[in-house]
This record gives sequence, structure tokens and C-alpha cells, in this order.
Amino acid sequence: MRSCLPDIHDPDLPIQQLLTLWPACIRVFLRHRMRCVGCPIAPFHTVIDACREHDVDEARFRADLAAAAGAG
Repeated sequence: MRSCLPDIHDPDLPIQQLLTLWPACIRVFLRHRMRCVGCPIAPFHTVIDACREHDVDEARFRADLAAAAGAG
């Protein structure tokens, strides 16, 4: 059976949608001291944008997101 959820690894997935679909990922953003949760730009920014803005290693951050979302 195919899931209707978008791919958490999609580089174009907006942060707000990611956090809505996988609320467990909120703690990942907070742990990395990223202020994306509740940010008015979250509907427009992607993980790529956020990692660049907060100087966070994207590969490590994406691995943490996938683990929190259970997406491996």
C-alpha cells in the first residue's frame, strides 16, 4: 500500500508542512537551536534554507529528522 504522505527527504518540502506531518521533528529543530518552529517564513523555507540560515550540517540534520519521523 502506498502512502499519501510526501517524502520527508524531498528538498522542496516546506518546513511548515514537514512539522505538521511529522510533529516529532519539532524537537529536532529545537535541539539544533533552529528557530523555525512557529516562524512566519516556515511555509516558504525548506530544510536546505534553514540549515544554511542556521549554519547546521544538512546531512546530519536530515538524518536526525528521518529518525524522529521514523522514516529512516
